[in-house]
Amino acid sequence: MQSRRHFIRQSAATLFAAPWVTSGLRAASPNGKLRHAGFGASGMSLGDMTTMANHPMWELVTVCDVDTRNFKRVQEKWPDVKVYQDWREMLAKEAENIDSVNVSTPDHMHGIQGLASMNLGKHLYGQKPLAQNLWECRQLVERARAKGVMTQMGIQVSSDFSERLAVELIHMGAIGKVKEAHTFSHKKWGDLELRPDKSDPIPAELNWDQWLGVASERSYIEKYDHPGNWRKRRDFGTGTLGDMGCHMFSGWFRSLGLAAPVSVISKGPAPNKDNWATDAIVEYTFKGTQHTAGESIKVTWTDGDARPPAEVMALTGETKFPQQGTIYLGTDGVLLHGHGSTPMLFPKDKFTGFKYPKLEPREHRADYIDCCLRGGEQKPTANFDYAGPLTEAVLLGCLASAFPNELLEWDAPALKIPNSEAANKLVRRDYRKGWEIV
Repeated sequence: MQSRRHFIRQSAATLFAAPWVTSGLRAASPNGKLRHAGFGASGMSLGDMTTMANHPMWELVTVCDVDTRNFKRVQEKWPDVKVYQDWREMLAKEAENIDSVNVSTPDHMHGIQGLASMNLGKHLYGQKPLAQNLWECRQLVERARAKGVMTQMGIQVSSDFSERLAVELIHMGAIGKVKEAHTFSHKKWGDLELRPDKSDPIPAELNWDQWLGVASERSYIEKYDHPGNWRKRRDFGTGTLGDMGCHMFSGWFRSLGLAAPVSVISKGPAPNKDNWATDAIVEYTFKGTQHTAGESIKVTWTDGDARPPAEVMALTGETKFPQQGTIYLGTDGVLLHGHGSTPMLFPKDKFTGFKYPKLEPREHRADYIDCCLRGGEQKPTANFDYAGPLTEAVLLGCLASAFPNELLEWDAPALKIPNSEAANKLVRRDYRKGWEIV
């Protein structure tokens, strides 16, 4: 009889050995519902699945989580769900029983788990950022195209009325052509200290080796990485920019019709070898579009205690400046879009009586489920063809923070930083033996 360890090892080899062979397992479920598997049983994954459950044609079949303490709430909501601690075992055993997955684990596992799922022909709802580095992000986009699966990145605010209204206002020329934009967040997903030289006992419920996954081995430190502080760590997360950038870049990426940046420069503090910094200032340059005032446009990201220039913030008068959002400076006015809030136009007296367009309601996860069930040409609004380039821009800014005040050119087709060999080495990470991505 095969041991469980041998079964998992053999299953993993099957998952990763033949990425371009279509499995043929995407058959419709007997009851016509979208049969779903969740990567992660708490946090954002639980939120994703709870919202998906509002759709009458969605059902949860199975969930995996490296920490078995997280299964309780899932099993309370879905008593019949099958649970696994090893995601590779879940895919190997449940492939014929599922059509779709959501990957809502720490950033460093998005790439390997998403690719393995699409290898089996499964539709993929991938949490932001799509991946932890630029190379993985590009692999996800290309694999989704090759497999013909439906995809959606978890930037749910992009389906919200507020962001769609901001996009519509820009497209209708409410503030004229956009000259520049500033995106900002007060969050501080960083750590100025180095990783402590210590080790704590690993909880019996946690598979620490599985949690590390593609990352190199290191000791377990209670509450340092798991469950939430991994966002601060360079090997696991992507800092404030990676955490919030995919949400907040989406408004101006879509409204201005942008593609890949031409260059990026970080003017904030550098991360240390273990952790991301805070108080970032990252300036991007993009080629201009029909919605911009010039042949190029600069968009600046700030986080933590760093804020847009005082003269820019002053353009909104006495209106309280939000903690997170984007301000667009146009040739005929200013648009302030607080994250998740209704956009406002300035100066106020100029836009007195302005008639805002009406928009139909939309739900991000339902959009994904509907497209999976219908098939055909229609794709979710944040499918990977859109979300991939968006995420690459975000991750390029994260990378640039390690090279303060150095202008990095970006060759998107080649996935390369042609003017910096040192920066180019960070486009792709090193993988732990046995966890390589193929």
